[in-house]
Amino acid sequence: MDWDALRYEQWFATDEGRFALGAERRLLDSMVAEWPRRNQRVLEIGCGTGLFQQILFDDGFSVAGLDKSPEMIAGARRRLGPSAELYVADGSCLPFADNEFDFCVLWTVLEFCLDPAQVLAEAARVAAKGLLIGFLNRHSAYWLARGCPWPWNRDRTLAQARWFTWPEIRAMALVQTGKTPARTRSVLLGPPCTWRPAQPWKAVNNLVLPPLFGAICALRIDFVGYQPLTPIYSWSTEPG
Repeated sequence: MDWDALRYEQWFATDEGRFALGAERRLLDSMVAEWPRRNQRVLEIGCGTGLFQQILFDDGFSVAGLDKSPEMIAGARRRLGPSAELYVADGSCLPFADNEFDFCVLWTVLEFCLDPAQVLAEAARVAAKGLLIGFLNRHSAYWLARGCPWPWNRDRTLAQARWFTWPEIRAMALVQTGKTPARTRSVLLGPPCTWRPAQPWKAVNNLVLPPLFGAICALRIDFVGYQPLTPIYSWSTEPG
């Protein structure tokens, strides 16, 4: 595993990273709850080592992943084994036919693309039914702590990323897809020092909020209409 892939995995193994992953999972699950899942192929562009592909697979989708880093794809293969289709390719020029997948997911990847609008356009081209976009919110406490180019932050990967505002992502999605979002939400309201399983921070950071507030925001774009299904994980106990 190369240094970037190792550092990616190691961060999600920290207390802060585990908490953030749990919150992002709740956000992702809430966003795809109305999508059909059985026999539905989902392509994640910029899949890294497969953390979010694993969530999508657990939610019942048939998953595929693409990343331009062979080391990241190797990590995803170790995590998912034969459960996922995996490809090494550039998201700005996808090696797939129009509408080849049912859905596409772009989860905090546009921030690291040279041409995010082109990557979004390619995702829209290969997705027949819809897109899910997760992004780092420039209007958040997370940006002030980790994304703002303070002198002590300049060498951080996140300080070199392009963080987006909600209006910027909404406008880009409208231009590239011609659609307005069907659902928008965010998580992780507080700064990273509050991402821990202690109250009141646990309750605050686990809230699924409107898109203007949280560190991680998401919007879902539907290309087709369908009858909403029972939300994922709707039963916490056996129904009476």
